[in-house]
Amino acid sequence: MRTFKLEQSKTEIITPHGGLALVGHSVNRMTSLAKTSRTIVKRHGIANIDLIRTYLGLICLGKSDFEAVEHARHDPFFKAAMGIKQSPSSARLRQRFDEDARALIPLLDEASVEFLCKASVPVGTLATGHAPLDIDVFPMDNSNTKKEGVAYTYKGHDGYAPIAAYLGTEGWCLGCELRPGNQHANKAFIHTLDRVLPRVRQLTDAPLLVRLDSAHDAAENRAYFRTHGVDYLIKWNPRSQDGLAWVDKAHAAGALWCHTRPGKMETLLSERLDGTDDHLIVKVTVRHSDSTGQLFLEPEVSLEGWTTSLKPDAADHAKVIALYQDHATSEQFHSEFKTDLDLERLPSGKFDTNDLVMAFAVLGYNLLRWMGQRVLLGPDAPVRHPAKRRRLKTVMQELMYMACRLVSSGRRLYLRFGQHCPGFRAFGCIYESI
Repeated sequence: MRTFKLEQSKTEIITPHGGLALVGHSVNRMTSLAKTSRTIVKRHGIANIDLIRTYLGLICLGKSDFEAVEHARHDPFFKAAMGIKQSPSSARLRQRFDEDARALIPLLDEASVEFLCKASVPVGTLATGHAPLDIDVFPMDNSNTKKEGVAYTYKGHDGYAPIAAYLGTEGWCLGCELRPGNQHANKAFIHTLDRVLPRVRQLTDAPLLVRLDSAHDAAENRAYFRTHGVDYLIKWNPRSQDGLAWVDKAHAAGALWCHTRPGKMETLLSERLDGTDDHLIVKVTVRHSDSTGQLFLEPEVSLEGWTTSLKPDAADHAKVIALYQDHATSEQFHSEFKTDLDLERLPSGKFDTNDLVMAFAVLGYNLLRWMGQRVLLGPDAPVRHPAKRRRLKTVMQELMYMACRLVSSGRRLYLRFGQHCPGFRAFGCIYESI
């Protein structure tokens, strides 16, 4: 086997992150951040837009720590691709974010929705014709730190518990608000809805179905949805319900029991909710033995239910349950934030700064999601297994981590890719469409 002699060029500018050209081009053409960032007045120092472009570029490469900017600030391609005039140091970037976090967050939230609108992203619907809006809390492990807001989460570790909202079957993120780890999911939930629902209406006119877990099973939430004309599907919280009483209710109603195995039977019940046309669907399961045939001294009764505004003629009980089971897809979106974007452990000790980092992550998430849906599912995409949606990690591997050479000639800049670059056609398709 032949060995290689290693050399480092002093003249050629070669980058392993050619996809940054897509990120910079998209942000500069399809958002108003260059204009809105000037509303945060600074008498001197680096422009706000340069700070935004710098950190957004890092996020889209899966780098969330501020120290990563030290490599980027001396990279001519990084600056050219993102349109950066003056690069900050890691210390300066951290300091400015600490100072202006509360002012920058709404600008990034607006830019994220603006990007989705200008990109005319498709919003996939369910079999019922509804566009799903999945809202959920997920824990982020920040154990063994003294960061502001870190507290004991429901997963048994110290960290944060942000609440995220995803629209459509594609999972477009409309917000990911950072919360202390010990904050209950339903606390200030109405405020979250007030922020998210107007963003939904900017993207789709389809009827909306909000899917929530049992932490949001509250009469206040159901009344809010009815007032705003939004359909909902919420996991029921049995709390202190008597299982045997529900068994008696099923027998009295003449419910049809299904014997799924010897020693186990189940049935579905439905009743009106809150004196309205909304329904509570309850699945009653009775076990007289375990799966191995071991008999119980007393039957075990378990309850599982869903509250919904869907009418019986629009979806029967089994379809309603299937619609809620699809809500579990949002767990994949959570994992993309934590693993693909490297945001499990947030980089700052200040709560507001970490909240700003999550706002950057939402914009970066939507950018990468759009790229994946735009060019990685068609015939020009690099060879991959068929899918309805590409993970952010796949987008980063196929588009962001593309090696190319930056060439300056005739007062123009060129990106020169290898002859056998598998993602070149997809890259060119998306770049020319912006």
